[in-house]
Amino acid sequence: MRNPTRQCETGLRLLLQMHIHEKLHYYEKENPQPIIHSATALADDLAEELQSRPLNGEIRELLKLLSKPNLKALLSVHDTVAQKSYDPVLPPMPDDIDDDEDSVKIIRLVKNREPLGATIKKDESTGAIVVARIMRGGAADRSGLIHVGDELREVNGISVEDKKPEEIIHILAQSQGAITFKIIPSIKDESPNNDGKMFVKALFDYYPNEDKAIPCKEAGLSFRRGDILQIMSQDDATWWQAKHEGDANPRAGLIPSKQFQERRFALRKPAVLTQPQRAANRRSSGFRRSFRLSRKDKKTNKFMYECKKSDQYDTADVPTFEEVSLFQRQPNEKYRLIVLVGPVGVGLNELKRKVLISNTQHYGVTVPHTTRGKRTQECDGVEYIFISKHLFEADIHNNKFIEYGEYKNNYYGTSIDSVRSVLAKNKVCLLDIQPHSIKHLRTYEFKPFVIFIKPPSIERLRETRKNAKVISSKDERASSKPFSEEDFDEMIRSAQVMEVQYGHYFDKIIVNDDLSAAYNELKSSLDRLETDSFWVPVSWLHS
Repeated sequence: MRNPTRQCETGLRLLLQMHIHEKLHYYEKENPQPIIHSATALADDLAEELQSRPLNGEIRELLKLLSKPNLKALLSVHDTVAQKSYDPVLPPMPDDIDDDEDSVKIIRLVKNREPLGATIKKDESTGAIVVARIMRGGAADRSGLIHVGDELREVNGISVEDKKPEEIIHILAQSQGAITFKIIPSIKDESPNNDGKMFVKALFDYYPNEDKAIPCKEAGLSFRRGDILQIMSQDDATWWQAKHEGDANPRAGLIPSKQFQERRFALRKPAVLTQPQRAANRRSSGFRRSFRLSRKDKKTNKFMYECKKSDQYDTADVPTFEEVSLFQRQPNEKYRLIVLVGPVGVGLNELKRKVLISNTQHYGVTVPHTTRGKRTQECDGVEYIFISKHLFEADIHNNKFIEYGEYKNNYYGTSIDSVRSVLAKNKVCLLDIQPHSIKHLRTYEFKPFVIFIKPPSIERLRETRKNAKVISSKDERASSKPFSEEDFDEMIRSAQVMEVQYGHYFDKIIVNDDLSAAYNELKSSLDRLETDSFWVPVSWLHS
């Protein structure tokens, strides 16, 4: 059992500590000044005075206290603190300042191992060395003493007149400890901004050491596609300042602005696809498994894929940054659409089937449309939604299909309404589509979460698929056959094309190295999607 006396003592100590803290906080705000500066001498005078008087019990006790070493040490420390000035000591003003010279600031910063966090440039019109930018969170920014546009005159007493910015940077690099700057302040007004409140998702990889245009490679911030960046400053139209979201280091780094990077991407010649890549594109844009054609329907590979936009539209996209915000689904909201993409043979259908049968009341799939006749034992709205060719073509014209194609003079397609139908039943819709179509579903209504199922290495494919079968589209009988080396090569090439062209749409990449492990990873991601917060485009948060 706990000791009540000890608990009481602990509580009293906590109360006393809180009381002391409150008193100290109060006096700190009041900026207290010492009452006397010589408590030690006063104590000595008091002891001498008491010894000259008749001694009684109280005087003896007081003399004993005043003679104790710990009390003498306490009074000595009190005098030391009371006599010391803690105000910052400013460097003396130079004697050689002309009376007619512009207003000058003398600034002293202490340099540690981190950079000062400022870049300089030469003003082309005046030839003066000016501060080009202040890196948010850096030493210069935290000091609050240096601003963009300030003219630099001296560094540690060395005039910067007629010096190149590179020479000044070298002087700063060689300097240790305190660095003294002589500057003429800028008269530019600081306008209020919302710096630090904007977050973006990077849609490309960036390495400042490889960027010839960046004004200072050391100040650059590297990132990978998919990283979330917090934009700290957009004062410069060409170079933004940013840091990785959640990074405890307050110092920002330089990244190319969205507009600047878009211009650079647009000026680059479009990459010429190699012959294997073109073949992979053609193969990956063929028949969609989500249409669920019967085996008999899979006899030939003449099924033609169609989309609202062509491949040329996709290659014209210039992915740089996308502004994002945190989103968490509320209990009364519809579930986010789950989009699954991946090359033929990667196991996407098997993963989707395992998720579906894990809880058929919670997960659902779309029912495709077709113009072919209904067969025996088929039910309208179960295997397919059977409609006339005229109505199907009208729906094509009205952009009602996510994907559609024609096979043996019959249309097959997945409609947008079929997705809405699953979501309206308060189910999670699992949609298997070509990556071409992702952009048309990235809306406030669907808020899709895109998962790319990626094949492992070709060595691992040989090992894990040696007993698996693939439906052949090379002959009229559409027989099942073991995976061939050509199938493995095609799967990997197709995955590479998808990742290069559409990787900026992917929210999650799962390597199907082992079906059971890939399923567990997929299911875990789907579960977290319903409870956790995720970064989504800001446009999805407003209708």
